Amino acid sequence: MNRFPVLHGIDDLRMESHPIPEVGPNEVLLRMSRVGLCGSDLAMVYRGMLGDLVIQTPMGIGHEASGVVAKCGSAVTHLKPGDRVTIEPGNCCGNCDFCKAGHYNNCVKDNFYTLPMPNPGCIAHYFKHRGDLCHKLPETVSQEEGALMEPFSVAIHACRRSKVTAGTTVLVCGAGPIGLLCLLAARAMGAKSILVTDVRPERLETASKMGADFTMLVGGADPQKEAKRIEEVMGCMPEVTLECTGVEVAFQTAIYATRACGVVVMVGLPAADLKLPLVRAGIREVDIIGVFRFLNCFPIAIDLVARGVVDVKPLITHRFKFEEFNKAFEFFRSGKDGAIKCMVICD
Repeated sequence: MNRFPVLHGIDDLRMESHPIPEVGPNEVLLRMSRVGLCGSDLAMVYRGMLGDLVIQTPMGIGHEASGVVAKCGSAVTHLKPGDRVTIEPGNCCGNCDFCKAGHYNNCVKDNFYTLPMPNPGCIAHYFKHRGDLCHKLPETVSQEEGALMEPFSVAIHACRRSKVTAGTTVLVCGAGPIGLLCLLAARAMGAKSILVTDVRPERLETASKMGADFTMLVGGADPQKEAKRIEEVMGCMPEVTLECTGVEVAFQTAIYATRACGVVVMVGLPAADLKLPLVRAGIREVDIIGVFRFLNCFPIAIDLVARGVVDVKPLITHRFKFEEFNKAFEFFRSGKDGAIKCMVICD
């Protein structure tokens, strides 16, 4: 039997047993290894919503994952049992206009594993997935690092969308997991100067250790005043701002802080619509762009980690046994003991 937690309602996760899934010709069966908890998981478990979408229960949980191939479908030729993989969670159709144009992350029929609908979750003993969306891990990449390739791919996509390159000055709003990964991605792409802001001093310490040139404690001040402080600390206004909090005041600060003709990237997902100073963005030609998951970023993420260009291990602060999934969620939610990325051990 296959055991995994199922979300039946707000704050109602229950362990259940179901038959081990059978694989189709293009699928693989994975023995799950590591699954990282994400802010979107918390939103679904404790708010019953993801953005403005209400979840439909029952549903599985977890999407930042790695595992070992247990069985391959007859048409899967690039993998074999025993291969270690990370998964690109989703199931794009390949036939809609977006898929045909190469933008599969915007597939109109995509069954992504963080969407609030009845989906199997990756926190499980076994998980069935499309073989072409399983990426083999090199020997130099651990299972824990493999589980971080999904959020790291989001960060890479954000930097590619905003055209971060050699010499770019970057502001990262928020030193949570995705903010720290944006820091790593921007640095790997050649950013010259990076400032990271947060409301928690301990997270700024982590950002400094992970390569931030500057850090700044924020909270409570007027967004325009915070923007001025950012300019004073950096010695310039950033060309690219990666807004990773989804918090209104942080997004307002991002717009005021970004230089004319710069870019603000909406990486963090807000819980509701925001009131933003769009006139200030418009008259200075500051572009505001969205980021939706990732697009052909997993190979880049894996390569950067495999070659030692990027070290994602410092993000993993706490580990929990499979049976402790409820404890893991509560701990991650509390943010206790410097929790950044909590990892569930499935094997």
